[in-house]
Amino acid sequence: MNQHAFDQALALDAVAPGRYAGRTDPAWANMVGPYGGITAATALNALLLHPDRLGEPVALTVNFCAALADGAFEVEAQAVRTNRSTQHWAVSIEQAGETVLTATALTATRRETWGAQEVRVPQVLSPAGLGRPQVPAPVEWVKRYDMRFAEGPVPRVWDGEGENSRTTLWVRDEPPRALDFASLTALCDVFFPRVWRRRATRVPAGTVSMTVYFHAGSAELAQVGDGWLIGQAESSALRNGYFDQRAQMWSQAGVLLATTHQVVYYKE
Repeated sequence: MNQHAFDQALALDAVAPGRYAGRTDPAWANMVGPYGGITAATALNALLLHPDRLGEPVALTVNFCAALADGAFEVEAQAVRTNRSTQHWAVSIEQAGETVLTATALTATRRETWGAQEVRVPQVLSPAGLGRPQVPAPVEWVKRYDMRFAEGPVPRVWDGEGENSRTTLWVRDEPPRALDFASLTALCDVFFPRVWRRRATRVPAGTVSMTVYFHAGSAELAQVGDGWLIGQAESSALRNGYFDQRAQMWSQAGVLLATTHQVVYYKE
């Protein structure tokens, strides 16, 4: 059986305790360097592979110091503090002797408690009802996902008349792949820059920092399988060259799986 393109890109080889070697994959190319979601997922994967890991991911923050160049890189994951049920991590990616990404993460052993979900899933047409858009993929990584926009697609006319920055879509891996923490991390970055919804031109933009909060454990992710996720993203403010992006990712059953926040640079 052929390995899924996501797993090929995520592949890491241990070279020392807590240190792994990887290589960029052209299937995930973006305008500059690889798709940020696959880079963030690679950082998380180093932590997931670590033999000393306690529990499952609860939070991940990645800071993109520079774009990865095509070729080899190394990832280092280090547990900086381990408590009874939580563990704090520092992760970095280095290439050609320079740091291109830093990250922190929290893993924990989850305990069953009372719970409630206050954020409701958007009510939109089903993926089949929306259909797959017949538009060309502007960069290679877009081909790795099936995205069906219910609200706020990439503008076809750059007239600056967007009333808000909100996008709502269905998304899953293409071809479908069972959901896990790494793929959920990558899926949290599928939204195009919010500034493109509001400006008359498609200005250059790139994520500087990205945080993912995981609200589901591995058991809940296994229930999703290779099914659809519904995501919604919008910005709070776009000003002085930076904007934020807040987003939520639900399962098709309406379970909130993750929330994510980004700070994005844009150039005028």
